[in-house]
Amino acid sequence: MDFDLSGKVAAVTGATSGIGAATAEILAGAGASVALGGRRADRLDEVASRISGAGGRALAIPTDVTQEPQARAFVDAARSELGGLDILVNNAGVMLLGPVQDADVEEWRRMIEVNLLGLLYCTHAALPIMREAGGGDVVNVSSTAGRQATLGSAVYNLTKWGVNGFTEGLRQEALHIGVRVSVVEPGMVSTELLSHNRNPVVLNAAEKFRERVGTPLEPADIARAILYVVGQPPHVAVNEVLVRPSRQQR
Repeated sequence: MDFDLSGKVAAVTGATSGIGAATAEILAGAGASVALGGRRADRLDEVASRISGAGGRALAIPTDVTQEPQARAFVDAARSELGGLDILVNNAGVMLLGPVQDADVEEWRRMIEVNLLGLLYCTHAALPIMREAGGGDVVNVSSTAGRQATLGSAVYNLTKWGVNGFTEGLRQEALHIGVRVSVVEPGMVSTELLSHNRNPVVLNAAEKFRERVGTPLEPADIARAILYVVGQPPHVAVNEVLVRPSRQQR
């Protein structure tokens, strides 16, 4: 199925790699102009160059979404430089696993700041723009960890359950201004997410999980799910999409 996003503007956080980069490229390939947000300016430029080289339009905006002024500036720049804002994909996230006991609480703060506050800041900035324009889409990237808690990921679970709960509450609020709000929950995806962990127990458990799953999802698999969500006609709202590798049990 082909989706035409010509004339639309999308803003994607965490666009330096993985799901964010793939989503930006796929949305641009469907005709959207795309604002790329992320902390690594060089990686943003690479993604923007690929999009431009394929005939699309992209704007790289180095952004740390945990800083409210930067998050707001990212959303505002998407509107002012690209001519509007129709789609916000809150994809930026970190996954720092391990037991609660003896944990480095700075890792908790990092996850809460990125996975929750960064998402909130960007959404708060985007809603008035979409309301003024008569509608739009907010897509929050969560995880299967937002549906089922597991040993060793309690605080990550907390943040992703928070994303799911916020998405449903906002969905009920934002439909009154024509904004569709959706959550996409990936299972295991081949990205850099696990590389942020240093705990050998965590890394060993992750490797065993990968072996059981077999072939993980690719970032483009999730990007296509996001395109499906935002490509629907205005009267259709796809509120939740759960995507797992075929052999992932939970």
